Amino acid sequence: MNDTTPNGSAPISSPRDRLMADLKVVIADAEELLKMTAGQAGDKAADVRQRIQQRLDSARADLSRVQEQALSQAKEAGRAADQYVHENPWTAVGIGAGVGLLLGLLIGGRR
Repeated sequence: MNDTTPNGSAPISSPRDRLMADLKVVIADAEELLKMTAGQAGDKAADVRQRIQQRLDSARADLSRVQEQALSQAKEAGRAADQYVHENPWTAVGIGAGVGLLLGLLIGGRR
């Protein structure tokens, strides 16, 4: 079972990715709602729409920062793993074999 974005476009790999995709959809829906209510008269309605738009802009900026940080952290983790494997190839092979053995035992034990 593959998770996909709310529009069904691509697989989502982690809960953080799902949360970011959901937040994007909420922001888009809120902006659409603001546009649909733009014809509503009254100073109070205009003030509310303006505050909501400001909060949406802030949320979009925060979401963008979180995505950039997550990408940066993932790249750094990848670099660290790559460096470790290059410095300790046999240790990495042993760890991989151990993990494979454990997975094999777990899968074999379920039958």
